[in-house]
Amino acid sequence: MLVQTSTTWVCSVAVATVWTTPNSVREIDQPGIDNPVRMNKWIEAMTNKELLDLCDENRIQTQLLFGEPVIVEEIVGDWAKVICTWQASKKHDRGYPGWVPISQLKELPRISDFGYAKVRIPKVQLWTLDRKPKLVVPFNTILPVIDSNSSFTMVHTPLGDLLVWSEHVEISPGIQSFIERSGAEIVSCASTFLELPYFWGGMSPYGFDCSGLTYNMFKAHGYFIPRDAGDQATKGIKVDMNDKSNWELGDLLFFATVGKDSVRHVGIYYGNGQMIHSPSTGLSVEIIELEGTKYVDELVGVRRYARIEEDA
Repeated sequence: MLVQTSTTWVCSVAVATVWTTPNSVREIDQPGIDNPVRMNKWIEAMTNKELLDLCDENRIQTQLLFGEPVIVEEIVGDWAKVICTWQASKKHDRGYPGWVPISQLKELPRISDFGYAKVRIPKVQLWTLDRKPKLVVPFNTILPVIDSNSSFTMVHTPLGDLLVWSEHVEISPGIQSFIERSGAEIVSCASTFLELPYFWGGMSPYGFDCSGLTYNMFKAHGYFIPRDAGDQATKGIKVDMNDKSNWELGDLLFFATVGKDSVRHVGIYYGNGQMIHSPSTGLSVEIIELEGTKYVDELVGVRRYARIEEDA
């Protein structure tokens, strides 16, 4: 559910990690909770065991992108308990819950804007009004528009009004008014992230988890779907999983461990019996043939969110 108030708390760093509790943070995680955040330094410093620990110990819930709004429920010391209102979840009726360092948030008055700009490329430079580099923000960052021309778009941010090259953003009159594009366009976009390492809770081009990849590919193409795989498997349009001839590019494929009910993984149907997905810690975004893999036996559902591309 998307919530609007007279003021809003927003993410004030390129990517903010939403933690299960403030006590979930380890010493090695300091670059991930700093402002400015140092995502590359944080991820590159971790061993595979330390990356797995983020999942195994349930340390991370999800991530926020620069300018993404949250509801702050309470502030305890240096931490804020938040609800991520753009990320639908069964964990809370208003969005995805968790904890974020207060230093990575900022409260802003809501402005009268001329729509929203959404970043279309993996990472983009934001510039000051006198054309000096200010901050690099990731794919799918959405910011209110102040003004726009063929060269630059001026956006309202936690760091003040900044500029972005207009060719690097898509502009819409509202958060839920971006053009809903086809499943074929979704898989084409997902392919640009091939070999991006998996990151538990990841929601940015520094690393996606399995449902972070699917959520963001659909967000990029005009659809706000639930954040987690289990929730994604209950929405959209049900497709017969036993009749592959009815599967379309962009359909979501859901998997559960044999003998268990809970969905543990999601990928995007790539066509021709193939899937693009972000597999697990230690692996990267890849395209695979389903036949001959464990996924054939683990498939428990297929759902359609995107429109089907019409024949020319």
